Amino acid sequence: MGKIVYLLPDDAEQVVEARDGESLMQIAVQAGVSAIEGECGGEMSCATCHVWIDDEWAAKLRRPSQDEIDLLESDEHFTDESRLGCQVKYSSAIDGLVAKIPG
Repeated sequence: MGKIVYLLPDDAEQVVEARDGESLMQIAVQAGVSAIEGECGGEMSCATCHVWIDDEWAAKLRRPSQDEIDLLESDEHFTDESRLGCQVKYSSAIDGLVAKIPG
């Protein structure tokens, strides 16, 4: 078990336990992080799990697919740090990752 830190749109911080192989979206929904909806259940057809991940953490992640980028670009909060939480899987290599939720 590890942890993920979610920074909510109101700047509050929510630290939750994470298990290997779970996506940031699954972790957030199971922990009741209210700013992450995960409406599509991880099928990459919505952006309700949109998070920003700083470069230091992003360097440890698999690069986003073109489909992920295309979906994110349609979101008004898109930046170079944008990722879909459903596409980022937790592992011990990213223990303590900070995922900022746009608001």
